Amino acid sequence: MRQLLAEAIGTFALVFAGTGAIVINDLTHGTVTHVGISLTFGLIVLAMIYALGDISGAHLNPAVTVGFWLARRFESRMILPYILSQCAGAITASLLLRVLFPNHITLGATRPAGPPFQSFVLELTLTFLLMFVILNVSTGAKEKGVTAGIAVGAVVGLEALFAGPISGASMNPARSLAPALVSLNFQHLWIYVTATIMGAALAVFPCRWLQEADGAPL
Repeated sequence: MRQLLAEAIGTFALVFAGTGAIVINDLTHGTVTHVGISLTFGLIVLAMIYALGDISGAHLNPAVTVGFWLARRFESRMILPYILSQCAGAITASLLLRVLFPNHITLGATRPAGPPFQSFVLELTLTFLLMFVILNVSTGAKEKGVTAGIAVGAVVGLEALFAGPISGASMNPARSLAPALVSLNFQHLWIYVTATIMGAALAVFPCRWLQEADGAPL
């Protein structure tokens, strides 16, 4: 229960701060700026890794949980409870944002700015790179320590910085599901569920090869 509560709180913080930055930026006519939104996502991930990494691993992301499982670092029986906890935390954050900002239409939902295929490939690639970094800086299924916090937070912020204007740079099914569900905006949700999970799964194979070639178990 400690682990599940940690995942719920961590994902709540991620969605509340990240999508909250998007909502406030829209309502204040760009005061936060795109750079500020990207930094918000990166910094909240970094903070939650430091706060919760030793308790639950601070996955904060169903795609990351699936990636750890495929890498044989995570128990099968914990996959569904982790994902449900992450989604519950994310949805609670979006519900709170709905209460605070009832006139905002999307609540920070991720939507492609161009062709859906373009955003699909972007999200797949972004999540691949994120999972690749996570697997190489984490211990077992836990993202902890100075290296993990800085590296993972930096990747999230960096990818949001350059890809956010096109795909939204979700990299996280729960982050996209929550505002879509609360704002009833499901049109492109499939992109952010399928592409992110596929990207995380694909990252497992080069990590396995690189670490086995180096003589270290994945």
